[in-house]
Amino acid sequence: MQTNSPTAEVGERFRDLQHQLQDLWQSVELIEPYDRDILVLPSLSLDQRELKKIEASHYYEERLLFALLRLRNPRTRVIYVTSQPIHPSIIDYYLQFTGVPYSHTRDRLLLLSTYDLSSKPLTEKILKRPRLLQQIRQALRPGLSYMVCYNVSALERELSLQLNVPLFGLDPDLLYLGTKGGSRQLFAEVGIPFPDGSGTCKTVSELAVATAELWERQPQSRKFVVKLNEGISGEGNASLDLEALQSVAPGTAEQPERVKAIEQQFQNLHFQSKHENWENFSHRIPELGAIVEAFVGGEEKRSPSVQGIITPTGQVEILSTHDQVLDDQIFLGCSFPADQAYRLQLQELGQKVGEKLAQKGVLERFAIDFLAVRRPELPTGWDLQAIEVNIRKGGTTHPFMILRFLTQGRYDRDSGLFYGKQGEPKYYVALDNLQKDQYRGLLPSDLIDIIATHKVLQFDATSQTGNVFHLMGSLSEFGKLGITSIGNSPEHASDLYNKAVEVLDQETDFKTFSSDSATRPMGWQK
Repeated sequence: MQTNSPTAEVGERFRDLQHQLQDLWQSVELIEPYDRDILVLPSLSLDQRELKKIEASHYYEERLLFALLRLRNPRTRVIYVTSQPIHPSIIDYYLQFTGVPYSHTRDRLLLLSTYDLSSKPLTEKILKRPRLLQQIRQALRPGLSYMVCYNVSALERELSLQLNVPLFGLDPDLLYLGTKGGSRQLFAEVGIPFPDGSGTCKTVSELAVATAELWERQPQSRKFVVKLNEGISGEGNASLDLEALQSVAPGTAEQPERVKAIEQQFQNLHFQSKHENWENFSHRIPELGAIVEAFVGGEEKRSPSVQGIITPTGQVEILSTHDQVLDDQIFLGCSFPADQAYRLQLQELGQKVGEKLAQKGVLERFAIDFLAVRRPELPTGWDLQAIEVNIRKGGTTHPFMILRFLTQGRYDRDSGLFYGKQGEPKYYVALDNLQKDQYRGLLPSDLIDIIATHKVLQFDATSQTGNVFHLMGSLSEFGKLGITSIGNSPEHASDLYNKAVEVLDQETDFKTFSSDSATRPMGWQK
């Protein structure tokens, strides 16, 4: 019988483990006053070829370091595993924010590494190291432990089963809901607006036919967007220019001729990733699938998003809204909260999607990306179109959790604002891609020296404003850094960010740099 198949048995065991989360659950999003062991697994268990399009992606394992702030609870222990060891200065930087003596937090933090920088997901590396697995297993207290991760795949399910520890994340059998095609199905089920387009296509020919059919439904269109079904951060997207195909436009030629011309025009797609080309893209379509969507035009467009969480008890909570910062269609960063004109509508739409996901058995974080087009005739002044669902921790997760942990404030659903402990609203801008050639060669310890020297680069616990950095490990090789600037107004947050960049630029201007201007190591005498 099918229920006795290995796959069904694995799924049942995994779900049985997850039921334990209901007993453990108070609020995984908050600092828990209970005995807890948290295994943090920042594995990017995504398509590795797509992941390579993101520069410095192997340093993104540092994006979950905000989890170290859970050590503020003196009864919490954290195990953090990475592919390569994290520089001690980076760990010290995060532990300072706990407000707990360093010796106490460090004793409750176990840092482990596979010492393996190969292009494989971290979880796969762990599973291939029995002694490391045993070390993790022995460190976790039965009945008091759970796992959190960047995203879930069959690898994370396997690790959960081998460790006999519940994973706070969705069943991998539901991963299709987070693909481009799965997102579109979900939006249709929920009944929220999204661009006209196709289902998932598995061949170039299918994609050409779907594009022709879309054009026939949207004859006024001049551009379509083609997306790999499992593209990451917009890097798997491309634009199809229809201007070059006007000789076969609907009403001008028969469909077979139009399909043939479209398939030929695919070779001239404009790819978002500078590393992409048609030869590679076309070979990925049978592996990952692809969709085509109508391009949403407008003179004034924005890219807002809404984030939520589905608890082990099945409750849906809206966590935040953001306006995303994009380079065309590629994610660079975000600002919190989203514009007042549409943030409450984002929450409403996010709640609908979250409830549908919960009905299907999804757990943990979800986010929905939208396009907002200025339409003065509408009550809100903006037309929102849902673009995709992400069922993982993304670029908006780190900055919001930093805000939440550092301020110990609360998100107000009625206003869509976040209020600090003193009752004042908080705002931030956050970038994952502050990248400049002059930052290359800067060690994490160098950055810490610079932060210590300049107050504007620090976070002030009293005012609960300032700058917090992440992705520090990627500085030396790639000149790339992440930063979250928390202020008491949008303008204040932007000002903090701009001043931080100004200081970093000055400190890395080696034309005027001298040994006397550098911070000397402790104990060094001139």
